[in-house]
Parts: sequence; structure tokens; C-alpha cells
Amino acid sequence: MINFRGDSALIHGAARLEAARVFYEDVLGFPLVRADLVEIGDRGCMKHFFFDIGNGQLLGFMSGEDVEGYPKDFDSGINKGLGLMPGVYHFAFNSDSLETLEATKARLQAHGVAVRGPVDHEGWSKSIYFEDPNGLQLECCHLTRAFVADDAVPRVRFRLERGTKQRRGVTGP
Repeated sequence: MINFRGDSALIHGAARLEAARVFYEDVLGFPLVRADLVEIGDRGCMKHFFFDIGNGQLLGFMSGEDVEGYPKDFDSGINKGLGLMPGVYHFAFNSDSLETLEATKARLQAHGVAVRGPVDHEGWSKSIYFEDPNGLQLECCHLTRAFVADDAVPRVRFRLERGTKQRRGVTGP
């Protein structure tokens, strides 16, 4: 196995970088640690911002809002543009406790962010789901137990029908 420490950075496009900066820095508490401007000839500057999300991990965003000819309004939520159902592409952050997960939900709601959950994933984790200002779906997840060998056995664990998730025959969000 290759010995990685994790991601160096996940980079994503943002149609509205300043809104993303406020959200990630002020709402989620991830400090902006690097802000690069990339000159694109005489057409303007791309912005490339990196946020420290903890444990040596960075989340980056690039924007060409100020670059001539760059799309000004695009769906940076990924799924819709690829014709996929919501949630296929999303970023998940690790929460160190259930208390932190609940506190994160309360903080997001206090800032006017719609939050779904916590959702119990069959006892192995609990998650909350929300979107950033650019429509990127995010998850904050707390692992509630260690994985066991049976977790790696493929089996139907969820069913989606008409926009609702069914878990073991119980319809829910």
C-alpha cells in the first residue's frame, strides 16, 4: 500500500469566490491560509484560495470571475452539470464527536444555512448535509464505531424511491 497521509488539497471551481470565502472562513471556521492570483495574459486574474480544514488538509477553490471570457454563472455543484442525482459528488468533513456534529448543525442554522440530519447510517456513522453558497453539497460526518469485516460485504443497504430514501423499509429524508 502507498503510504499517504491524506489529501494535500481538494480543489474545486467556484462561480462566487467571495461568498465561498465568507462561508468557509466565517461560518465553518476554516482559515484562509493562501490566496494566489494567476494572471491570464491581459484577460485578468484567476483567484486560487486555500482553506485549512485541519490535520494538514486543505480545501481550495479557483475562480475566473475577473477573467474576460470566463463563465460568470455556472453550476459548481458538479452533479447537475453531469446529469447525476444530488449527492453523488460531495465533500465530507470528519467530526470528532456527536457533540461537535450537533454544534456544527446549530452554527450553520444560526447563519441561515439549511441543514438535513443528523442521519444515522446504520449505526456506523451520523451525518448532517448542507450546501455551500456555490451549490456544492457538503457533509459533516462522525464515525460512531470501527468498521468490521461485514461492512466491506456489498449488499443493499438503502433504497431510493421517488425522491425519498428508504432504509430497511422505513421511508425517510
